[in-house]
Amino acid sequence: MAKFSRGRRTETRRAVLQALYQWQITKGNPDEVTFPEEWEFPPLDGDYFRELLREIPRCVDDLDARLIPELDRPMNQVNPVERAVLWIGTYELMFRSDVPWRVVVNEAVELAKAFGAEQSHKYINGVLDKIATSTKTSSLT
Repeated sequence: MAKFSRGRRTETRRAVLQALYQWQITKGNPDEVTFPEEWEFPPLDGDYFRELLREIPRCVDDLDARLIPELDRPMNQVNPVERAVLWIGTYELMFRSDVPWRVVVNEAVELAKAFGAEQSHKYINGVLDKIATSTKTSSLT
């Protein structure tokens, strides 16, 4: 059976999701996130990993301000996995214009399918699609 190979950015987002989850649960310093030695990550985009893990916690208030109007519940009621996926997607939509918005939304949906609750991918898709649409519209004006 052939092993499915995901791209470096996809694997990087998966690792960042796990790091952001740990950061939320431990309320520690994001620079001190650790992974168990037995976890073997495929090759990652190290620069992208460091950027996301450094910048998302730094600008989490801005990300939340952008997310909150699109949510159907208070941010503190969004589970930590969904919140981390939304932060990654929103960060990329707001600050990484080099990543196509469809890629951002699709990658976030796939993260939610892999790590989130049963229907969380639909929620993630809806929220990020609204942000992507308004981001595209505002960049045209």
